[in-house]
Amino acid sequence: MKVGILVNPHKAGSLPALDVLCKALTAHGCEFLLEEETARLTSSDGGVPAEQFAQQVDIAAVIGGDGTMLHAFAKLMDFAKPVAGINVGRLGFLTTCQEHELAIFAEAVATGHFTTSERTLLEVVVARSGQPPVLFYALNEITLARGETGRLVSLHAHVDGELLNSYRADGLIVATPTGSTAYSLSAGGPLISPSAGVFVITPICPHSLSQRSLVLTDQAVIELASHENECSPMLFTVDGRDSLRIGPDARIRIRKAQRKFQLLCLPDRTFYQALRQKLRWHGSAN
Repeated sequence: MKVGILVNPHKAGSLPALDVLCKALTAHGCEFLLEEETARLTSSDGGVPAEQFAQQVDIAAVIGGDGTMLHAFAKLMDFAKPVAGINVGRLGFLTTCQEHELAIFAEAVATGHFTTSERTLLEVVVARSGQPPVLFYALNEITLARGETGRLVSLHAHVDGELLNSYRADGLIVATPTGSTAYSLSAGGPLISPSAGVFVITPICPHSLSQRSLVLTDQAVIELASHENECSPMLFTVDGRDSLRIGPDARIRIRKAQRKFQLLCLPDRTFYQALRQKLRWHGSAN
């Protein structure tokens, strides 16, 4: 096995964890390759861009947290192999293991004793007047939020060509099951199992309390557009990362992507276990 490694340099403890991981992989007979920015941090030679990992490694390991994983997802591009999240700090929902479990992780990689959790992605096309369409992929969510003026956004949402609702709110989130534990949850959306074949639409601080989150099949095509010609520009973001200024003429089309994200999981580690730990739920383990 050859492991490609990316590190968040701004996360305390990431570089010491990188050193431990490299030694653990070597001890278990695994090779490793550092992403180019990670290599520069350690003054190492031979780092490669993350987008080349697909041709050169069997697994990608991301050291940091959930935010680091989202950033790495964008850099890895079409990487269809397992990706491990090595958490430094608080437990994350995209975590394969904690930093003190790196020897366990290395052994699992060396022996192939791991599974993968297949995660749905959003494919999003933003069409703006006079400009070519822009394509994005999201692991967690896309968000339309109010821009510089602070005015509420006014949006028509269509599902499979049928009007769903006209929203007036601080913004609107369309999330995958993976993203249901992120911004959508903070905005009052439901928790969703990663294997559920659904999306969730969650308004942010809606003007009307009757406007609630909606869970719908991930086979649906969602279209968002302003319903006010004089609407102030909005801010469109993907996984809290890529941002675009959206005018009233923009149209956003969201559907399930054909590609998937493969999250590497160690034995006996489940989404429900992460929920219990992260949310401090109590209950019997039986």
